[in-house]
Amino acid sequence: MALYAFASSLIIWVLLAYRMAFGERLLPFWGKAGPALGQSYLIKRATMPSTTHFFHNGTVESPMTEPFYAQATLVIFEFMYAAITLILLAGSVLGRMNIKAWMAFSPLWLLLSYTVGAFSLWGGGFLYQWGVIDYSGGYVIHLSSGVAGFTAAYWVGPRLKCDRERFSPNNILLMIAGAGLLWLGWSGFNGGAPYAANLTASVAILNTHICAATSLLTWTCLDVIFFGKPSVIGAVQGMMTGLVCITPGAGLVHAWAAILMGLFSGSVPWFTMMILHKKWSLLQKVDDTLAVFHTHAVAGLLGGVLTGFLALPELSSFDLPISGEKGVFYGGGLIQIFKQLMGALFVILWNIMSTTTILLSIGWFIPLRMPDNELMIGDDAAHGEEAYALWGDGEKFDATRHETIVHAGAAGGDNTVQQQLSNLGARGVTIQL
Repeated sequence: MALYAFASSLIIWVLLAYRMAFGERLLPFWGKAGPALGQSYLIKRATMPSTTHFFHNGTVESPMTEPFYAQATLVIFEFMYAAITLILLAGSVLGRMNIKAWMAFSPLWLLLSYTVGAFSLWGGGFLYQWGVIDYSGGYVIHLSSGVAGFTAAYWVGPRLKCDRERFSPNNILLMIAGAGLLWLGWSGFNGGAPYAANLTASVAILNTHICAATSLLTWTCLDVIFFGKPSVIGAVQGMMTGLVCITPGAGLVHAWAAILMGLFSGSVPWFTMMILHKKWSLLQKVDDTLAVFHTHAVAGLLGGVLTGFLALPELSSFDLPISGEKGVFYGGGLIQIFKQLMGALFVILWNIMSTTTILLSIGWFIPLRMPDNELMIGDDAAHGEEAYALWGDGEKFDATRHETIVHAGAAGGDNTVQQQLSNLGARGVTIQL
């Protein structure tokens, strides 16, 4: 699912979607579609033509965003955000969505949903011009993927009952490795948002790591207090919510504010996941496989609102289009919180509407969910392949043919097969996968 989403979204991105998100204005929330393929376009200096901000009298307040590198660099950099958003969304529907339905859904969602949020908040759309702050994707990426994922999980339906009741992690060691790569990679995620190696990028990278560390420690402490043990999975969840929460304000807040945001991001999503989820029937009904709603939608919204309180005027002047924009704590007034909430509301409503429309349309032609009998089989039914074919597809484990047994029998004289199995720690004669 991730490989397909990444590949298909890149082609759609350069054919149409990039300019819908960062091109010339078509509607207040959408840019004009067009290709980003010709060398005459890609080798010129990068521009975002709709990002010029004007005073009420029509004079220019902040000029168009023009990074000091080629347009091709901006095209591929912004694509990575788009691809990440789709792959995050996939986490909500793992374990039962029909792969053919996903193949139709992912490019359509990129075109009809992601581009709207990206243009509105980053590309010069109405939320950007109004002054809604989303430094690096708390709303564009995380709130939208969490809400869209939750909506998709509702329409696709749940996994098998046995999978919902016991869904053990596939490989915690690989999860830890992935978490390390994710944490490291977020330096580029937030550090690249100002489109230059400048002061804002430096502050953003430091704040990113501070918030993630604080959030990880907070989540881990809550696990110890309430469950008696520190959970490795919980620590990774806390790290992730910290990274998500700091994203909308990474280059705009003090380092001490990053600690404060980490305390909130390690506790509020923990509460919604561990406590509220068990008490709210809607959260229990919708099978969000990897809890993307809690780790991304809740943490992204939380970060956006906290940025409205904590955005520092000196740092905001480097990155935001409206001069004098600042958080409530620095005299910005409650109007900034109102803007942050209205921006979040737009992202939520658009993603619910667009995701629902796309999935219901696909559902007329392709079943959204795999049938139960195929889900019982698993990967082989979907792809004709097994992730772990340890003893062969459908074969029985024959101890007399096992390579280790043969060698042991040759060297060990009159040891019986049963004794050799016991030495290997086997529990039974026949194993069938």
